[in-house]
Amino acid sequence: MTALEAIFARHSYRGTYLPDPVPREDLKTILEAGCAAPSGCNKQTASFIAVDDPETLQRLHAVIRPAAGETAPAMICVLSRRIIAYRDRCFSTQDYAAAIQNMLLAAVALGYESCWYEGHITDADRIGDQMARILGVPEGYELVCFLPIGKAADAPRPPVKKPVSDRVWFNGFGKKE
Repeated sequence: MTALEAIFARHSYRGTYLPDPVPREDLKTILEAGCAAPSGCNKQTASFIAVDDPETLQRLHAVIRPAAGETAPAMICVLSRRIIAYRDRCFSTQDYAAAIQNMLLAAVALGYESCWYEGHITDADRIGDQMARILGVPEGYELVCFLPIGKAADAPRPPVKKPVSDRVWFNGFGKKE
């Protein structure tokens, strides 16, 4: 699969996963893709924990409410550290966003599905903090996202996207070719 094929094939998958384990080599490849992402001033503020132990997955899913990705045989938890990169600027959000996109594309290229779950674990109920405690994440790191990883049990359904012509212009906002 080419990079462009992976980009156009990737969609958020919120369905049921097959129980087939994800080989460690595939998880390592996905994690390496995350580490290869660009990073503001090369501060490398994003880190990752892959989870494929069924007992640990069960403990994590016990705190994730509403439930999400609970049938996936593996999960990647994304950690972020707020480090000043340039003057008073911190690029940790951009860093982990780029890393997540790389990992999602790598997952698709390897035949897996996933979804970027961030919002409901970083809300006021702080589910990410509970997950971090289960995983022994030290102070100074925030668990900001998790990606279930596995083979889809159902055919992924691409979302309806706005036409490119409604979102892309050349040489100025709203200018057509």
